[in-house]
Amino acid sequence: MDRLARGLASVMNLVDPDAIVLGGGLSSISSLYEQVPCLWARYVFSDRVATPLLPPAHGASSGVRGAAWLWPPEEAS
Repeated sequence: MDRLARGLASVMNLVDPDAIVLGGGLSSISSLYEQVPCLWARYVFSDRVATPLLPPAHGASSGVRGAAWLWPPEEAS
């Protein structure tokens, strides 16, 4: 978990996202949502970390759903 926290802290240091959403198989590990934010605070270059770690709204398949929305719809002939 510490490596995940360090990796996400690096993203937070570079991009400063409003939220981080886990996807795929990681999204089903509920303990990550409690433990990782406690660990990443020591790696973030700020006095205060307000970025939430969130589960995907549509479950582990959220990435697939998002990719499907990128495909252009077929035009009716």
